[in-house]
Amino acid sequence: MFIVTAEQMRAVDEHTIHKLGIPAASLMENAGRAIAEEVIALCREEGMGSKAADRKGHREPGKAERAHTGPGDLQGYGGDIIADPALVMARPGDQHWYMLIGKGNNGGDGLVAARHLLEAGLGVTLVYAEGPESLRGEAAVQRDAAAQLGIPALVHGREAVDFSRCTGIVDALLGTGSRGAPLGAYAALIEAVNDSGKPVVSADVPSGLNADTGEVYEPCIQARVTVCLALLKRGLVQYPGASAAGRIVVRSIGIPARLVPEHGPSVRLLTEEVLRSSLHVDTDRLRAPDGHKGTYGHVLLAAGSLPMSGAGLLSAKAALRAGCGLATWALPAALLPHIIGSVPELMLAVAAEGDSGEWNAASADAVLRLAESRDVIATGPGLGRFEGDTGWLRRLWQQTDRPLVIDADALNMLADAGRAGPRDWGQRSAATILTPHPGEMGRLLGMPTPEVQRDRIGHAARYAREQGVTLVLKGARTVIATPSGEAYINTTGHAGMATGGAGDVLTGIIAGLLAQGLSAEQAAAFGVYLHGQAAEQAALRRGDPASLLAGDIIDAL
Repeated sequence: MFIVTAEQMRAVDEHTIHKLGIPAASLMENAGRAIAEEVIALCREEGMGSKAADRKGHREPGKAERAHTGPGDLQGYGGDIIADPALVMARPGDQHWYMLIGKGNNGGDGLVAARHLLEAGLGVTLVYAEGPESLRGEAAVQRDAAAQLGIPALVHGREAVDFSRCTGIVDALLGTGSRGAPLGAYAALIEAVNDSGKPVVSADVPSGLNADTGEVYEPCIQARVTVCLALLKRGLVQYPGASAAGRIVVRSIGIPARLVPEHGPSVRLLTEEVLRSSLHVDTDRLRAPDGHKGTYGHVLLAAGSLPMSGAGLLSAKAALRAGCGLATWALPAALLPHIIGSVPELMLAVAAEGDSGEWNAASADAVLRLAESRDVIATGPGLGRFEGDTGWLRRLWQQTDRPLVIDADALNMLADAGRAGPRDWGQRSAATILTPHPGEMGRLLGMPTPEVQRDRIGHAARYAREQGVTLVLKGARTVIATPSGEAYINTTGHAGMATGGAGDVLTGIIAGLLAQGLSAEQAAAFGVYLHGQAAEQAALRRGDPASLLAGDIIDAL
C-alpha cells in the first residue's frame, strides 16, 4: 500500500484529471459516496438508530431491501430487486448528522456525502465554516446541488450551531493542503466538535492534522473514523497523527495507485504482501533440505561490556534465533568468565584484553581479523564509550567489506564524528544499516529529539539518501529508509516493546538475516516486521504487553 505526501497526492490527482481524462466531478462523487458509506457502516457497527427501526417494523440495519417481482424461474426474468445496502439505513429521523463544510475540495466531498446520506434516509444539516458563496469550482457545483435538494444549512457566525442536536459529525473542513494551526471559524468549530463527544468521521485527514508529518496542531479533530481517499497519507501512519485519526479506512475513488512512483520516491506500508511481492522476501523462511550451518551465514557481534553484558547477549541470541547458521560474540576478556555457557550455541572470542571489561581502540585489530572469516558484523549494543572509539568505528567502516549493522553506542560514536561521518568516510562496498532510536537519530542529525519526531519519515529518508545507508528509525511505526529514497512504515508490534534490550534484539535479528543472504533493504524491513510480530506473540503468551521483556521477543521468533 502506497503512502503519499500532500504534494504527491496533488500531482497524482492532476495526472488523473488532465492526462487520463477522468473528470474531477467523478472523483469528488466517488469520494463523497465513500465517506457516506463509512458513516453508515459506523452507524450499523454502533447500533445507531436500530431500536427505532425495530420498533417501527423496519428491517435490521445493514441488510439489503428486497422486493419480489415475479416467479423468477429464469435469471434476469423476474425475481428479486435488491437495494444497495450501503444506501439504505433506517427511517428518516433515526440519525441526524452535521456535515462540517470548508471552502475547498474537502468541503465538496462533504457535500456529496451529505446527498448520499440524505438518500440513505439519514437527516443531515450542512454547517459551513464560511459563507457558501466562498466555495469555488466543483465544490460550488456540489453546494448548488445540495441547495436544490433543500438540505438545511447553517453558517458559522450567522446561525447558532448546537451539536447536542446531532448524532454524529462529518468533518470536511480542511484537507491535505492545509498547513499550520486552524484559525477563526475553523478553530472554533473543531473545538466545539471535540467538546461535543459525538462520533466524528473525517474526510481524508482530520482537520488540524499535518497530512505529511503527522503533527497535530491545536486544535485538531479527534476522529472516530478517518476515510482516507485514494491513497494513504503519511501523517495518518505516524504518531501523534495516528492517534487523532482513529480507525483509518482507505477508499478507492478511481485514481490508479500505480501512478504514485512517477511522482517521487515511494513510501509503502510494510505488510506481508509488500515483503513478498515488492521486496521478494520469503516470509515463510523455508530452508533447503540439504542446507547446513554454513549455508545460513556467520554473524560477528562486537558488543557488550562488563556493566552492559546483557545487551551483547540479547543481540547474539537474537541473531541465532533469526536463523543464521553460526554466531561469534567478540567481547572484552574480563567479560568472558561471566558469559561462558549462557548460550551454549554461541561462539565467544576475546577482542579487548585487560581487566576493565571495557573496549579499547586497539581492539579494532582483533575485530577485523575475526571479520575475515565471518559474513556480517554487528556492533554497538552495550559497547560503551572509550578513548579513540570514533577511530575504532571508522576502521570497521573502511577496512572491511562485510555488511555492517551499527546500533546504540556505535551510533553515538558516528554522531561524534560530525562531518567526518559516513559521507566523508567513503561509500562502503557492502551493505550498511543504522538502527537509531529517535534520540540517537537526533544526535546524528544534530537536532533535538522532538524535531526528529515531528517528521520521522522525512528525516529518515533524507539521511539514508544523503549518507548512502539503510536506516531503521525505531519507535512506534518504525521507518525503514533506503539509499534510493524509498521507505517502508512498519505497523507490527505494540507499546509493550518500550523496554530495555528490545533494540538490541532487533540488531541481532537484522544481522542474522543479512548473514543468510538478504539485501540491506530486505533484512532491515523483514527484521523490523519479524521483531514486531514476535513481540505480539510474546505479549499474547504473557497475557499483558506491559510485562514483556526483550528476551521474550527472542523466544517468540
